[in-house]
Amino acid sequence: MPKFAANLSMMFTEVPFLDRFGAAAQAGFAAVEFLFPYEHAADAIAAQLHTHRLANVLFNLPPGDWAAGERGMASIPGREAEFRRGVGDALACARTLGTPRVHVMAGLLPAGADRMTHRAAYVANLHYAAKEAAREGVEILIEPINTRDIPGYFLNTQADAHAIREDVGAANLKVQMDLYHAQIVEGDIATKLRRYLPHVGHIQIAGVPDRHEPDTGELDYAYLFRLLDELGYAGWVGCEYRPAAGTVAGLGWMRTLAARR
Repeated sequence: MPKFAANLSMMFTEVPFLDRFGAAAQAGFAAVEFLFPYEHAADAIAAQLHTHRLANVLFNLPPGDWAAGERGMASIPGREAEFRRGVGDALACARTLGTPRVHVMAGLLPAGADRMTHRAAYVANLHYAAKEAAREGVEILIEPINTRDIPGYFLNTQADAHAIREDVGAANLKVQMDLYHAQIVEGDIATKLRRYLPHVGHIQIAGVPDRHEPDTGELDYAYLFRLLDELGYAGWVGCEYRPAAGTVAGLGWMRTLAARR
């Protein structure tokens, strides 16, 4: 059975952010991930990780103006200076938290924009981020996201993500494969895991279509977890879902799926 990391941006939201670390540990998690750490002092987050003996396995680079609808800037020409500052901020935080990988959000493709121009900016920015991260021993991740949840998002398919990874050509650039997004966009999850897993740096899960617990909806996660074991996946699986009726009340899926292996 894979190792599960609680996503503290979506789970344990019954309590304030810094209290979620203890709640996750009490619920049996050994690792956590979250979208952004920047609203809190890195030392305060590190203290929570240390106190509760948790590993932080992932967070995102600064996304731009999230409240205004921005979802990253890596593919947006003209934002290079801001992007590079974000790389520096993220790597400094990763150093304090001991985080081994960070996700670079691509951003939105404006209507009518030339996709190849944005792709070129994306590749150049990823090359810079990967080079800087390599100095810290950190992996850079890119993630295809479905356009139902984030309309206009630049990167949507596994094939496109891996083509960009190959174009950048950095050993520490990998793909973050969220099975929820992958199922909505293209399906055929088992085949894609078999094809791409050697170049996948992190996996995330949620039930489809409602993004609740993974024992709900159309994906057979018991089968997919067995497949991950068969393929030798040793990384973390991030639980990036919205609990349907309380985080702890919904955690029975871990015991149930483990029993069905």
